[in-house]
Formats: sequence, structure tokens, C-alpha cells
Amino acid sequence: MMGGNITVNSILGTGTIVRFFIQISLADSDDIQPQSSKKSVIGLAPEQPPYRILIVEDAVENRQVLVTLLSTTGFEVREAINGQEAIELWSSWQPHLIWMDMRMPVMNGIEATRHIRENSTSENSPIIIALTANAFEEERTQVLQAGCDDFVSKPFQEHIIFEKMAEYLGLEYQYAESDKAGTLIANLPGISDPSNLTLDHLVLMPPAWIQEFHEAVLCTKEKRIFELIQQIPEPYSALAFTLKKLADEFEFDQILAVTETLIL
Repeated sequence: MMGGNITVNSILGTGTIVRFFIQISLADSDDIQPQSSKKSVIGLAPEQPPYRILIVEDAVENRQVLVTLLSTTGFEVREAINGQEAIELWSSWQPHLIWMDMRMPVMNGIEATRHIRENSTSENSPIIIALTANAFEEERTQVLQAGCDDFVSKPFQEHIIFEKMAEYLGLEYQYAESDKAGTLIANLPGISDPSNLTLDHLVLMPPAWIQEFHEAVLCTKEKRIFELIQQIPEPYSALAFTLKKLADEFEFDQILAVTETLIL
């Protein structure tokens, strides 16, 4: 499609070399748009109604990332692993927005979306945003024809998730700031001076929790890491946000550098 080709040369017991060639040219500097810095969302702005968000995804890793991301931001979140469960939760729980994976067992996202659209009214029709690993125009057209309001390609980025939700639900957020060293500062209650927030605040947590969290990070057990972060009390929500951000970005070495000193 890009006017190139790809070759593979494999030698048993030695390795494989993959080469590809595409036709490209140098970009004009005037055509390059500067990347704007993305502020990290730490919560919903005050005085907004509670929003119910349904996450439909059969891959546990993808589902857990979204569940943790949205629940710690302040949304009411439920999850389903296939289209059939999504329909049942839509009927009983009436979510405002559904993140719908397209390829799932039992019932895929296309079928589930069509069923919801065919059986909903203007009062209980949710926003449905497709999660798809296929960026081709054919599938984009298919999900929109099925009744999805929009789509996001995998692997999804955090700021895209929040931008889409703000666009369709009219949300306003609270944002984190960054200090000169690049340390995330969450302007949330519970830390007397958020500008001094560091991972050393882990000492606020019980020793047993620190030990388990250290082992989960050491073994990169992502699901357990996020479960333990959710156990952090509300007064330390700034600490929870910092840990979640580091875990989302796989900065496990930074976390271990602190936990190792606390369990010795």
C-alpha cells in the first residue's frame, strides 16, 4: 500500500532478518506541526454529575487499564468480557457511555452495538465508542454503520480516551502539573504540600501493603499492581495518581527504587 516491499531471511538456530523498503522523502519543516504537551487528567472537575461508563473488552490487560484509569478519575465503572454481557449491563445499569471492543467471543462488538441501538430509545441510548485494532477504512465504516458514535484505534492513548469522553459527554477535568524535574504533582487533597509529593510518601502505607506492592511490581503483575493502587485511601489520592501514572508508563524501576528501601 505504501509502494514498498518486505523480505525475510531466516537461518535455523541463528536468527531472522526482516528488511522493508518504502518510498519516502524528507518532510518540509513548515508541514511539521509542533506537538502540544498533554496534561494528565487526575479527576473530574467539581459539581459534575456521576457518569456511568461500561467497558466491554475480552483482553484482561486492556480492560484493567481502562477500569483503573476511569475509576480512579471519578467515574462509575463496570466491565463486560463480551457483547452478550454488555447488552445485559446496558439494560440493567443504563451507562452513559460504552467503550466497545469489536472482536470478542460469544458476541462481538458489532452485534452488541446493533442490538443496543435497535432496542434503545432517545432516553436510554448511550454513547458507544468502538475500540478496534484495525485502522483500515473498511472497518471504520463498518463500526459506524453498526451504530457506534466514534472509534479509537488500539493501542489507545490515555489523552485520547479522555478527549473523546469530554467531547461526547461535555466533561470538564482537573489536571496534574509537572515540576522542573518532571515529577508528577497531583493537586488533590490529602497531602499537605502537593508540590513536595514524591514516591517516598509510600511510607504512609502499611508495611504489609508495601511488601505486596513491591513483589507485584518486581514480577510485573499489572492486574495486582492496579488492584493495590485502588486500595490507597482517598486522603492519599495524589500518591495513588502518581503510582498509576508510573505503572501506565511501565516506569517500574522508579517504583522499585523506593519500595526496596522501605522493605529492607
